[in-house]
Amino acid sequence: MSISRHFVLAAGGTGGHMIPAHAVAEELMARGHHVALVTDERGAKIPGLFDKAQVHIMPAGRMTKNPLSWPGALKAILAGRAMSRRLNETFRPTAVVGFGGYPAMPALLGALADGIPTAIHEQNAVLGRVNRILSGRVDAIATAYPDVQRLKSAYAAKVHLIGNPVREEVKQLREEEFPALTDESVFRVLVIGGSQGASILSSVVPEGLSMLPVALRRRLQVTQQCRAEDIERVRKTYAEMEIPADLATYFNDVPEKLGWSHLVIARAGASTLAELTCAGRPAILIPLPSAMDDHQTANAKEMTEAGGARTISQARFTAVELAKQMQKMALEPGALQNAAKRARNCGRPNAARDMADLLESIGHAPIVNDPVTVGPTPTTLNLQGVPA
Repeated sequence: MSISRHFVLAAGGTGGHMIPAHAVAEELMARGHHVALVTDERGAKIPGLFDKAQVHIMPAGRMTKNPLSWPGALKAILAGRAMSRRLNETFRPTAVVGFGGYPAMPALLGALADGIPTAIHEQNAVLGRVNRILSGRVDAIATAYPDVQRLKSAYAAKVHLIGNPVREEVKQLREEEFPALTDESVFRVLVIGGSQGASILSSVVPEGLSMLPVALRRRLQVTQQCRAEDIERVRKTYAEMEIPADLATYFNDVPEKLGWSHLVIARAGASTLAELTCAGRPAILIPLPSAMDDHQTANAKEMTEAGGARTISQARFTAVELAKQMQKMALEPGALQNAAKRARNCGRPNAARDMADLLESIGHAPIVNDPVTVGPTPTTLNLQGVPA
């Protein structure tokens, strides 16, 4: 008779929360465990994630600064909590883990009410709002950075430095050499701006590349993510500059593109940094200034201080500044290769494995496989219409 455990993973509907949760789910399932995901409608629609797990869509109230939103948010949170408790009755999880975002709150509150071991995973270098609220009550806190702001020192005994789980395709890049680069070879630049792209990158990057010395500019090959409203303008600009450019609003093969890139220009989202450091790719980082608690600036700190990246605040991100920083990295002998090694030294490639170890350690005794609680095929359930 096979033995397995059941785990509920709860994550907000953005890639920053969902991708780490997916990586941990894959690791748990590879160990023979069963996984259920709790998320919102956005999370359930992200392609390629949780195809082999039960997916449950539940309401998740968002507590904004406007007091008028609080009653509705509280009602949604309580409804989600009640639904999560019903899920606990049938799925009988060993542990429930939240990966941030408001959809994680009802699942964790339901687990706490039912006495089920709980954990949270924080992807950023600043503790997120939901994780901040629940950090005092959960059994374990997993972090992606050694220094996490807004995490109380009183919780130090249950804090575990795990890292940010990445996809297996990215982990494989860690074993590959940095792409060969000579004074005559093609210089490949990858520009990514989060799940929706970034207009400022579409405006500044082409102009900045146009200011590079002719010998370097003629070697460029650019792959850039753009917003739909920017893409044709950017394509025309690169054509006028005679710089080969592959543009798209979304790339579903980022690991492959990351593998042959010599330099990445990007926002400083947690998943982006985890992939850069795991693969060992140098970067110019432009933190999103509107990110809550300016967490992207905090995210970029470790990699920048190690010498694997250069950080430019958005207020200082001009074509002239970009061209200056690129020349320092691209024209100084060995600079890019050295930055790649330093970036790699910041990577934590075993984060998914270590997170799975942590969840197994806080869970109760293993559960014998039960066909009543685990369906033969993945299931997506939208429980938002179910009365609480």
